Amino acid sequence: VQLAESGGGVVQPGGSLRLSCAASGMIYKIVSMGWYRQAPGKQRELVASIRRSGYTDYGDSVKGRFTISRDGARNVVVLTMNSLKPEDTAVYYCTARRDRGGAYDDYWGQGSQVTVSS
Repeated sequence: VQLAESGGGVVQPGGSLRLSCAASGMIYKIVSMGWYRQAPGKQRELVASIRRSGYTDYGDSVKGRFTISRDGARNVVVLTMNSLKPEDTAVYYCTARRDRGGAYDDYWGQGSQVTVSS
């Protein structure tokens, strides 16, 4: 599975950004996709995820501000980020989990920088 990210950049506090992630390759057994982020000096943390069923999960710090959505036909996941704060500044990584029968493989994108600054 290959993950191609796009979006990100620099935005002022209170602004919005979108991140997109397109999966390709052996995608037919992907069970979930999502986004993690890592800020300098901090551990990588969950931002949002969406399962094949459509169930979504969000990190506590982004609930109510970020939305994850999926275009199943195109295997694209979009993270819409509103009301951005300086503490949202991080490298955002797309991830996909694939079922290989009794176990899972996790795949990661190259990372996209999001900077929230005035």
